[in-house]
Amino acid sequence: MTVKLRFAPSPTGYLHVGNARLALINWLYARKLGGGMVLRLDDTDAERSTEEYALGIQEDLIWLGLEWSELKKQSDRSDAYDAAFTTLRDAGRLYACYETSEELDYKRKRQLARKLPPVYDRAALDLSKDQIAAYEAEGRKPHWRFLLEQNVVVWKDEVRGLVEVDCASMSDPVLIRSDGRPLYHLPSVVDDIDFAISHVIRGEDHVSNTALHIQIFNALGAKVPAFAHLPLLMGPEGGPLSKREGSQSLREMRESGIEAMTVNSLLARLGTSDNVEIRRNLQALVDGFDMGRFSRAAAKFDPAELLNLNAKLLHELDWADVKDRVSLGGASEEFWLAIRKNLAVLSDINDWWQVVEGSVAPVVEDAAFLKVAADLLPDGDFTLESWKSWTTAVKEKTGAKGKELFMPLRLALTGKPHGPGMNTLLPLIGREKTLARLSGKAA
Repeated sequence: MTVKLRFAPSPTGYLHVGNARLALINWLYARKLGGGMVLRLDDTDAERSTEEYALGIQEDLIWLGLEWSELKKQSDRSDAYDAAFTTLRDAGRLYACYETSEELDYKRKRQLARKLPPVYDRAALDLSKDQIAAYEAEGRKPHWRFLLEQNVVVWKDEVRGLVEVDCASMSDPVLIRSDGRPLYHLPSVVDDIDFAISHVIRGEDHVSNTALHIQIFNALGAKVPAFAHLPLLMGPEGGPLSKREGSQSLREMRESGIEAMTVNSLLARLGTSDNVEIRRNLQALVDGFDMGRFSRAAAKFDPAELLNLNAKLLHELDWADVKDRVSLGGASEEFWLAIRKNLAVLSDINDWWQVVEGSVAPVVEDAAFLKVAADLLPDGDFTLESWKSWTTAVKEKTGAKGKELFMPLRLALTGKPHGPGMNTLLPLIGREKTLARLSGKAA
């Protein structure tokens, strides 16, 4: 069997964390089994779909490193959907309905008032030719419902195990709107058939849709793919993921300095029993990927965890990994190794470049102490040993030790109470700036 999966976003907005997780897991599963992933843009909603969002989705996937084997747009496939419509209609699995939205709403309210489930009553199946003619004379255009077989649909889900859905409790879904446009269900199934999709991985909010889709696959005489339904991501407190808690777009993450492999490393393990660990490349995630490790329990996304992981990743990166992304003339491997463990996002590098190459307003709390320290600076160029020999001399001269010794010097030289080891910073700052800052001058 040729393994082919698909990621099918709607280009009505930029990709968010939940979208990215599904894209990544589809991609990892395909690569693990030696297959490929189709990028299918579900752009049948002409009012909300835009080329800007379509290109943005592609940019986000490229940033994550998730290459697709084919790019398909539903807006290009109306002929295929029309053909499927004709097949289903001629087979008696689609029927025309003429109720207005107001009439359907009234029916639902009556059913609920009688404590009945708001399931469509199939009244359209009993319309006479005269009634149909009268509706059409009024100018009504029919919408088309799929005639569900009222049985239990069963499948072996790769996450949820054996799943059973009783279709007798479901309304016959509308597949074609009154304006002739297909709704989600029909294009999705037709595309999966035509593109030979072998596995469908999506969120658990699609479980009932899958029962419907299996019936459409069968009605069209097509092979049913394997299914896996992942729990949706929740916020750190266990509730729905909100904008504040990290459901911002991948574009915003990228602009804020989050690394692509940080996102991949976290999302590949959320919802599994495995510990989240930083991986430097996608192949390492492929090697460790196992669909059977995903749980049915809700997976929590915590932006604080993402930021911590991002810092860990940066702390492991070599200068060769970042030098082409750093626009600092003169920055060197020596500088990178000195400051990398103090970065949360790569843009933090600018703050430390300012410390060693720019101008710093020194924090001076005891000018007399700093004057003594300046007089005791070692001769010659500073080395990694200069800080220790200098502070030893200052300690012997002033009696200061511990925080009382080191903090005034750090504040004067960097303007910050925390940061990289001063033994590595001192040679980078240099003698001239060191003397100026110890005298209280911005330099």
